[in-house]
Amino acid sequence: MRLAWFSPMPPVLSGIADCSAELVGELRPRHQIDVYVDTAALGDAPGTASAHEFVWRHRINPYDLTVYQVGNSSHHDYLWPYLFRYPGLTVLHDAHLHHARAAQLLRTKRAADYRAEFAANHPRVHPDLAELAVAGFDNHLYYSWPMTRLVVEASRLTAVHAAPMARELKTELPHAAITSIRLAHGTPVTEGQVRRSRGRVRGTYGLSNDSVVFGVFGGLTPEKRIPPILEAFAAVLPYAPAAHLLLAGAAARHYDVGADVRDRGLGSRVTITGYLDTDEALTECIAACDVSLNLRWPTAREMSGPWLRALAAGRPTITIDLAHLVDVPSLDPRTWRTNPGSGLRDPGSGASGSEPHWDPHSRIPEPASRIPQPGSRIPDPEAVTVAIDILDEHHSLRLAMRRLATDQQLRASLGAAGQRYWEREHSMPRMLEDYDRILADAAGRPAPSVTLPQHLVTNGDRLLKQLLEESSVGAVWD
Repeated sequence: MRLAWFSPMPPVLSGIADCSAELVGELRPRHQIDVYVDTAALGDAPGTASAHEFVWRHRINPYDLTVYQVGNSSHHDYLWPYLFRYPGLTVLHDAHLHHARAAQLLRTKRAADYRAEFAANHPRVHPDLAELAVAGFDNHLYYSWPMTRLVVEASRLTAVHAAPMARELKTELPHAAITSIRLAHGTPVTEGQVRRSRGRVRGTYGLSNDSVVFGVFGGLTPEKRIPPILEAFAAVLPYAPAAHLLLAGAAARHYDVGADVRDRGLGSRVTITGYLDTDEALTECIAACDVSLNLRWPTAREMSGPWLRALAAGRPTITIDLAHLVDVPSLDPRTWRTNPGSGLRDPGSGASGSEPHWDPHSRIPEPASRIPQPGSRIPDPEAVTVAIDILDEHHSLRLAMRRLATDQQLRASLGAAGQRYWEREHSMPRMLEDYDRILADAAGRPAPSVTLPQHLVTNGDRLLKQLLEESSVGAVWD
C-alpha cells in the first residue's frame, strides 16, 4: 500500500514524533511510505518531504491512503488543511485538540475562523462561549470542550489509543468510523539493567541504594501535580525516613519548582535533574526509581509516555483514575480493593465487612493499625497501578505513597504485573497488529460527506483565480 504519512518527526522534541519515526521504520517493509513534515519547523530531515510537495505528488500518482498523526501541540498545525481536503486515517494521540487549534487560529488573527470551528465542533454549546478564548480567558474553556468533532467526522477512520475513549466518541458521534489501537511506547528493561541503572543514576545524584525513590518524569508543570506530590511526600517521610523524590525533567517557565521545594523545607530530600536529552537517560532514571508518579491533571486524555516507560521498566506506578484508562487493572488506595470497571476481581467482594473502610472525604491520616503493613496480603497480583480519585487527591496520594514506600512486596507485584500488561498492550508487535487492521480498513472506506466551515474546504487559490480571471486566463490546472 502507498501511504502518505503526515506527522512531526525527530529532531522535533515530541513523544509523538519519536513514536511515529519508530512506527514508520517498522511499517516500511510492508508498505511504501512517504513522510510529509513541516519543513519550516523541521528543515530537510532525512527520509522526509515538505508537506507542500504532497498535492502535486498525489495528483500524479495518487496514494492509497493518507495517515495523519494528530496531537494537541503546535507541531501538528501544518497538517490540518490536508486532513480536511484529503480525508484518510486520523490517529488521535490526544482526545482534546482545543489548546493547539485555538492557539494556531488566534495567534494568526483568525478569530472568525476560530468562532466558526468552535460552533461546528460544539453545536449544542452557546457560540458566545468562544469569546472567552478570543479575549484570552481560555485555559478551562479548552479542557471543557475538546474541538475534535470535525476532525473525527471528516476522517475515513479515526483511531484512538484507549478502548473507553473510542466507546465514548462512538456514543457522541454514532455516524463516524472510530476504533481503538494499542500504542507502543517504552523499552523493556531487565532486572540486570535495572540494577545497573540504579547504580549509575543513584551514584550520579548522590542517592543511597537503600533509599525508596519516588520519581516524576517529563516536563515539571503544575499539571503533573507537583505541589500535591511534594505535600504527600513530606507526610510520608516520618514513616519512610530514607525516602527521596527525583524530579526528572525540565522546569516550566511559568512554574518555579525549585522554589516550591525550598518553601516546604525539602531541599535535601528532593533532586531536580533538569532536562534529560535522550530516551536512554530518561529510561535509566525511571529504572533507578522504586515508584513512578504519573499524575497529570487536567489531561487532554492522552496516553502518558512516562507511564508506559515505567511499566516497560517494571516499576510500580501511581496514576489518576481517568475515564479513558478505566479498563486498566488498578487498585484504590483507600481500600486496597480493585477500582470499579478495572476488570479485576475484587478480593473483598462478598466479605462480611472485615475490610477497613476509608472515608474518601477525610483529610485525617489513618491510624497505623488500619494501614496495610509490609508483608500483608497482596490485594491482587494482576493489578497494574494504584489509581487515585482526583476528588480525593490529597488523602489518597498519601495512602498510596506511604504503603508503597514501606511495602516492597506490593512494589514487586505491581512492577511485574505492569510489565506483563505493557507487553500485552503497549509493545511494538501489538501496535503493528492493530495498524495492519486499521490501514486496510481505512483504505477501503469512502471519504465521508460532512458539512465543514468554508475556510476548511477552500482551495486557498481565491486570489490566484481572481488574477487569472482579470487576465482572461482560465484555471489551467483543472
